Amino acid sequence: MLKFKKWKNPFLLLFGIGVSNLGAWIYLIALNLIILEQTESPLAVSLLYILIPVATLCTNLWSGSFIDRLNKRNLMIFLNLIRALLIFFLPFMESLTFIYFWVFVINMAGSIFEPASMAYMTKLVPKTNRQQFNALRNFINSSGFILGPSIAGFLFILGTPHLAIQLNSLALCISALTMILLPNLDFEGVDAMPAKVSLGVIRNDWYQIVKFSKSKGHIALVYMLFSGVIVFMTALDSLEAAFATHILFLTESSYGFLVSIAGIGIIIGSLTNALFASRFRTNLLLGFGAIFVPIGYLIFAFSQNFIGASIGFFTLTFALSFANTGFLTFYQNNVPVEIMGRFSSIFGLLEALLIILFTLIVGILAELTGIRIIYIIGSFAFLILGFIMNLVVLDRSKTSYYQEKSSEGESY
Repeated sequence: MLKFKKWKNPFLLLFGIGVSNLGAWIYLIALNLIILEQTESPLAVSLLYILIPVATLCTNLWSGSFIDRLNKRNLMIFLNLIRALLIFFLPFMESLTFIYFWVFVINMAGSIFEPASMAYMTKLVPKTNRQQFNALRNFINSSGFILGPSIAGFLFILGTPHLAIQLNSLALCISALTMILLPNLDFEGVDAMPAKVSLGVIRNDWYQIVKFSKSKGHIALVYMLFSGVIVFMTALDSLEAAFATHILFLTESSYGFLVSIAGIGIIIGSLTNALFASRFRTNLLLGFGAIFVPIGYLIFAFSQNFIGASIGFFTLTFALSFANTGFLTFYQNNVPVEIMGRFSSIFGLLEALLIILFTLIVGILAELTGIRIIYIIGSFAFLILGFIMNLVVLDRSKTSYYQEKSSEGESY
């Protein structure tokens, strides 16, 4: 049973993350509609999604050096407020080019926020409770995945997509206020900040991460393999809507229901992880997820109707909750928090490059040869990656990386 005093601050952090995540879903749907209304071009909407990894490429070269030296809580508050301000003024813009630029800057702030929040929550939550915390975090994120579109639809009835976007601005402000209530865990962070983070400092930081990755090759390998999971998922997801509507001939409402089933899958999986966290080993979570996520994609790829597609969607998102929980726990338990910002930023750079490359390749091949055949080939390749990941994480000689030891002295 969770003890309130021990979980007070983690719950505050989960609330702040949940509010901003819910607002982000509303913002994304509303922004898609605004761009589609202005341009009547699906390609124009697709550019919004490409801006996310492009923003990551532009920030991750240098952001990790700042994240590891700055006060994480204050940085998270600042980034939330900056994003709230930028998003508030977004509906007043008419130029499509300026909208893209504005969204790009918002995405840059978001790409810095992610590794900063990861480093902070690693300090906040003791090692023995991280697996349960990560499962709850997945549950909250997946709840936003379901509730966000519903709330957005309701807001569209009451007002316009512009109102929905500005609601996200309010959500980010609430998230920032919540984080003000959290403890300051980085008193030494500001003192460690050099007078100037120069190119030399950044270059030395990259060298330190490369050196750490060579000395802890298993950690780097698992991180890269899981990045591969994200790359495959993103590339296949780019064909998802087209596959559902053009191959399975689902209506928009049926596709919306299919997405809701996916959300239910990850919610049930996350709750299962939260309730039985003490019984699941981290490497087993990773191994299970790495196999059954691509199996879910394969079921979807071979489906002929809504029922088959539903089984595929539920399978992949249920398994994804296990993979996410296992990976986040493994990462937090094995990467020193002092270098976490640089580590995730540098490896995230490679992930963003692969996402752009694979998504473009999958899109072009689907145009040339057909959506279903590319989806099937991609899913089989994804399954091969899953088997490789199982060989790595279930290696008995590496069990020390997955052991949950008590972390006395850590505080909430």
